[in-house]
Amino acid sequence: MKDIIAIGSVTRDAFFDASDFSVIAWEKTPSGKGLVLPLGDKMEVKKVFFTIGGNSANASVTFARQGFATACIGRVGNDVPGEEIRRKLSEEKIDVRALSTDKKLLTAYSVLLLKDGERTILSYHGASNDFNFSDFTTKDLKAKWWYLSLAGDSYRSFRKFITRAGKENIAVAFNPSGYHLRKDKGSILSSLKNISLLVLNEEEAAILTGIPFSREREVFRRLDDLTSPGILAVTNGAQGVTVSDGRCIYRAGTFKEKKLVDRTGAGDAFGSGFVAGLMKSGIALSNLRRTTKEHVVEAIRVATANATSVVEHIGATEGILTRKELGTPRWKNLKIKIEEL
Repeated sequence: MKDIIAIGSVTRDAFFDASDFSVIAWEKTPSGKGLVLPLGDKMEVKKVFFTIGGNSANASVTFARQGFATACIGRVGNDVPGEEIRRKLSEEKIDVRALSTDKKLLTAYSVLLLKDGERTILSYHGASNDFNFSDFTTKDLKAKWWYLSLAGDSYRSFRKFITRAGKENIAVAFNPSGYHLRKDKGSILSSLKNISLLVLNEEEAAILTGIPFSREREVFRRLDDLTSPGILAVTNGAQGVTVSDGRCIYRAGTFKEKKLVDRTGAGDAFGSGFVAGLMKSGIALSNLRRTTKEHVVEAIRVATANATSVVEHIGATEGILTRKELGTPRWKNLKIKIEEL
């Protein structure tokens, strides 16, 4: 039996230096800005970098580097990028035997244009888009924990995964995508009692509850009622995180970055780091109700350190911390304010 299995997307990522690209005002984008690319011409880039990504791959690297017996579940194509993903994960001592192969679709691929620490992503979802619960045997899924983050139309298997986890007494950490929240909100809400850790950003928390995050207390009260006895973590990028265990609210900022290089994978690094922190304390489904303040504080520290390290590197896995690195003085002290509910 594995300590944890990460279930979700796996991708091949190509990073291109877009520092010479011009930026224009563009009100149709979330940032209000856009990169300029000349149609019918060539743009030279100074640097390229190839790595792996996707929710499942990113999270599994965290768990493996923290010393846990880890498997990665998802779907790749019968192609060179798929083989490269298998090789890279295997080098991290991650079990990839349940990484299925799609005979029709290619491995998911992303091209990321980097400029000033931000990125524009061109995504092909490919084989990761709709992998199915039925692809995997009961043996494939045996673990103490699952880290579940379903990409694209693979969200259709969500209820089957949750049902199986309940039958097998598996603790589930769940980090839904915005797409999943919009397509399957009802199923998510009705399943939250079976989620041990729910990780969202502020926008996602507002979508799930239907309450603007400006009314934070109402959002947390609603989600606490639905997830009890689980833990809820709501992130806000560089502002840090707010966590509730149903008894206390924990507010934490971030560790100071040496240099912001690339935000890709920060959310996965935080979510998987939080789970790793709980697992280090011996928390599983059987003793979830006995989670202490000290356990939550340690999980926040591990998660925040992991996310900070990731944004200091290009790629979603390059900066993920090992257990030894996590023990260095840099990551020792994080200010966390605790409020009784």
